[in-house]
Amino acid sequence: MATGVFDLLHPGHVFFLTEAKKLGDELVVVVARDQTARRLKREPYVPEHIRREMVEALKPVDRAVLGSATDIYETVLSERPQIIALGFDQVWNEREVEEECGRRGVPVKVVRVRQSPHNELATRRIVDRILERGREHRS
Repeated sequence: MATGVFDLLHPGHVFFLTEAKKLGDELVVVVARDQTARRLKREPYVPEHIRREMVEALKPVDRAVLGSATDIYETVLSERPQIIALGFDQVWNEREVEEECGRRGVPVKVVRVRQSPHNELATRRIVDRILERGREHRS
């Protein structure tokens, strides 16, 4: 299982999901709900149902589901993964996630995926580059 917002798909997302897929037989991706994205990051550019469809269309992904708006562990309980892959910049602590999943009856191994070699193409940096180019054209 891998999780994220996946707002504007970029090479880092593909890298993360490709690496996550290598950890097991099937990759289920939990796409954050719009309200979760707002709480953790910012207002998403792309609505949740479209982000889920786009993620599911990626080659490494077997299935994509929308996460819970209230409890991040709800989807873990319903999907029961053996491994959870975290991105290099996700805020969750591996040991704490493992312990909480275990308390809820789903023993998992949490693995932190290394940073993509294309980190300069992350969502915020892409948006900043687009805005900068727009300012250049107006000048």
